[in-house]
Amino acid sequence: MEMKRWIRDVLEAVVVFALIFLLTVTNLLSSLDYMLKDSLYQSPRGIDSKIKIIGIDNRTLEALGPIQTWSRQTYADLMSKLYDAEGKGPEVIGFDILFSGELDEAGDAVFAKACRENGNVVVASQFVYKEKSEINEQGIREYPIESYLLPYQALADVTKQGFTNVSQDSDGIVRRIKMQEEMSGEIYSMFSRIIYDIYAQETGQEQQTVSIDKYGKALINYSGKPGDYECLSMVDVLEGRIDPAAFRGSIVLVGAYATGMQDNFRVPNGGNEQMYGVEIHANILQALCNQRFSVNADPYLTAFVTALIGALLHLLFKKKKIWLSTGMFIGVTAAYFGSCVWLNNRHYAVHLLYLPLVMLLSFLYCLAGGYISEKLRQRKVIAAFKKYVAPEVVDEIAKKGDFKIQLGGENRDIAVLFVDIRGFTTMSEVLSPEEVVAILNRYLNLTTNAIFKNKGTLDKFVGDATMAVFNSPFDLEDYVFKAVCAAMDIVEGGAALEKELLEKFGRTVGFGVGVNCGEAVVGNVGCEFRMDYTAIGDTVNTAARLESNAKKGQVLISGEVYERIKDRIEVEEVGEIPLKGKSKGVFVYSVISVKRGNV
Repeated sequence: MEMKRWIRDVLEAVVVFALIFLLTVTNLLSSLDYMLKDSLYQSPRGIDSKIKIIGIDNRTLEALGPIQTWSRQTYADLMSKLYDAEGKGPEVIGFDILFSGELDEAGDAVFAKACRENGNVVVASQFVYKEKSEINEQGIREYPIESYLLPYQALADVTKQGFTNVSQDSDGIVRRIKMQEEMSGEIYSMFSRIIYDIYAQETGQEQQTVSIDKYGKALINYSGKPGDYECLSMVDVLEGRIDPAAFRGSIVLVGAYATGMQDNFRVPNGGNEQMYGVEIHANILQALCNQRFSVNADPYLTAFVTALIGALLHLLFKKKKIWLSTGMFIGVTAAYFGSCVWLNNRHYAVHLLYLPLVMLLSFLYCLAGGYISEKLRQRKVIAAFKKYVAPEVVDEIAKKGDFKIQLGGENRDIAVLFVDIRGFTTMSEVLSPEEVVAILNRYLNLTTNAIFKNKGTLDKFVGDATMAVFNSPFDLEDYVFKAVCAAMDIVEGGAALEKELLEKFGRTVGFGVGVNCGEAVVGNVGCEFRMDYTAIGDTVNTAARLESNAKKGQVLISGEVYERIKDRIEVEEVGEIPLKGKSKGVFVYSVISVKRGNV
């Protein structure tokens, strides 16, 4: 049995291992995993005040009109407002605006001249991808590039360009970026990356490298939520309401900050609020400055490690108690989440969902299995208990749910019944052991059924004698009368059994029964590892003496029993008889019949 249980547990652990491994490798529940990652990996970290956003917001559009109607002289004017009288201003300026095509010759020239004189200006470019994906040489599905949109030529000659395309995951949320893109053998860098490289060079910082996955992407660890970065209205800057000193030594990003400009995206930490593209680039810049990018860890390695942990925990759940399993589940889950956050801060993102999910299923499975096993065990115990105690009494114990057993007793008024086979010893000397056992079992079956029928408690078998008590361990209504009824049932059943045995074995047996009532000590007697629930005292001894004096087919009761139920029984006086162990005799009656209709 132990070997079967061990094999079953190992097979279950293998199933747990396989489930975690396959879920982790395939990322089957990616949407749920994304949600969990977003809640843990994208916690606010505080924004960098060096990054300034100048937003083309609703106020600016109201003041200057639709952006398509602006002369590019406007952007040249904006740049002039960013420098103080000493000529000090931002380290780098990034325009998250696609200046494709020429508008008016004068305005275009002025803006290009301002960018040339500044020297550190980055403007947006953009890739146009085909609508249908294809498999590349590395076997990875991707969308091929169809074309590359650049600013007008005069501006392209005096600025640096970076593509502003952002990648959206399957749920439409921007979590990852592609730092570089290849087209026709040339490598192009992302808008934010070029701005960061210029800023790091201007400020003497060591330029950071970013790890990428097989798709060439890295996970953004957002520092700010939508609206967290300081955004100044472009019209306020143009009209001189912002002190140029605010821009000294900073990174300035200029971009759309109005919903109608359709440059807003869902982000992991935004909830129902969307983030403008210029804010996403601000987060990317800060992640570059703080080395806060990560890549997905090797799925096979993490799948193996987490699956192994899950399988081992399943085995522990099967062996440990509920409170300990609960503690392990909570502790391991907390430690796993903490470890994943720690790894993410060190550039490795691990799937958060699958180990805790399967652990939870394993825990609930073991909990349910333990509950069912315990219920089955209780049923077996109850079924076994019913062989000793009336089923109704056992059902009452089970209903209360109190199976606590301890040594000790109490004084309780009870009725005690003893019954013995008359002639059994003589008969057993001439019958085979098998026949003796068969007769004894028929007898025990008869006495037990009669006792249980009248809701008594089978105390013990002593050889061919049976002892039963009534009104213990629970209160029993009319228990003295029920004890006498049980005695009469035994005697009446004995007549039928006597006839059967005579036909089968050529021998007969009969029953002598004694019933007494009164106070006795009832409870568990013995030691901690072996005990009996029984009754002891003079009341019990008297009942045993009455049984020993009863003739075949006779039920003897004490005077105390007679006085309590005399209205419902018919008796013959036997008189006072001496009983072994008692200094005074006991007045005894032989029961002829009982009036059950009055019960």
